[in-house]
Amino acid sequence: MTHDVCGPGSIGIFKKEFGQNAKVWDREKIVIIPDHYIFTSDERANRNVDILRDFCTEQNIKYFYDIKDLSNFKANPDYKGVCHVALAQEGHCRPGEVLLGTDSHTCTAGAFGQFATGIGNTDAGFVLGTGKLLLKVPPTLRFVMDGEMPPYLLAKDLILQIIGEISVAGATYKAMEFVGTTVESLNMEERMTLCNMVVEAGGKNGVVPADSTTFKYLEGKTSLPYEPVYSDAQASYLSEYRFDISKLEPLVAKPHSPDNRALARECKDVKIDRVYIGSCTGGKTDDFLAAAKVFLASGKKVKVPTFLVPATQKVWLDLYTLPVPRSGGKTCSQIFEEAGCDTPASPSCGACLGGPKDTYARMNEPKVCVSTTNRNFPGRMGHKEGQIYLASPYTAAASALTGYVTDPREFLQ
Repeated sequence: MTHDVCGPGSIGIFKKEFGQNAKVWDREKIVIIPDHYIFTSDERANRNVDILRDFCTEQNIKYFYDIKDLSNFKANPDYKGVCHVALAQEGHCRPGEVLLGTDSHTCTAGAFGQFATGIGNTDAGFVLGTGKLLLKVPPTLRFVMDGEMPPYLLAKDLILQIIGEISVAGATYKAMEFVGTTVESLNMEERMTLCNMVVEAGGKNGVVPADSTTFKYLEGKTSLPYEPVYSDAQASYLSEYRFDISKLEPLVAKPHSPDNRALARECKDVKIDRVYIGSCTGGKTDDFLAAAKVFLASGKKVKVPTFLVPATQKVWLDLYTLPVPRSGGKTCSQIFEEAGCDTPASPSCGACLGGPKDTYARMNEPKVCVSTTNRNFPGRMGHKEGQIYLASPYTAAASALTGYVTDPREFLQ
């Protein structure tokens, strides 16, 4: 898999090493997804998508999720949005397979019991040409999470707990395996959140063993046969960590590192300027349903600008069509409107990684933001003096309602 930021570089290396007229190794095993710098007038960003299109036409790539009309994303039937969520929704994530992508958050697909990891442009150029890559088999860290998930926690809290525990270098070039009754109770989108952020601990990949939840999600999404792979009884682990999830509280990662863990309630005096709900980490349907639940429970209006960026076309559609449980039939979009949020934006990576100056919701000034994204390094969402507090959609929505970093239990008890 490659996208508009790394695709042109990967294609350049492929052409340089294999020849201008070379053919890719398998046109049906390459997925190309423009998603990062899409809704912008930046000429270089637009040119990158053109490069992808020309390459896909020349190589007859089967899975190219193109966008031509930037003024109305709905006019592009092929356009999907964020690669990691689109890969899952379009049936490209299957247990027992290997997925390589030119994006560090490719590890998201580990939620499907797949070996999924990010690679660089040089590696990608050679994969395009040969279908092969030299990989070291990473040693495995095992995370056993048991206990009933409290109604105010989401998978984002679990992964922030783990990263806070082991640090941003704690899993460098290691596999992170997630097991236990809590993990088994998570739906696919929550498992994707868990695996998405293993790279924030330095992980090579994350993996959740495939089970009935996985197989049910895949029904109707793929017709290709797949064979799940599991750790056997005598598998050896570098180390094992155990957590009783029933005792966890809502967490945030304070600026400027994903391992700068704190309890949300300890940050209640942090005044914020905005809230951002979106990205591969926090822009899935379940993330927006979670935020809507908080707004619904409070019945109040947001105190700060609240930006909503659905990950994909499908998620955007869900916001306008799916009724929110116990809302009397209201959709997410209705609840967001009543709460005074910004209208849901066109699906893309949005301001998660800053992007060109005209990117929707980009931090062009040094503001304080609570965000459901995955990184809070200086400059990540635009301005290098911006401060980003990473949080779950529950915590993000609660914070939007108060204008301060807020424990969602204030609204969800």
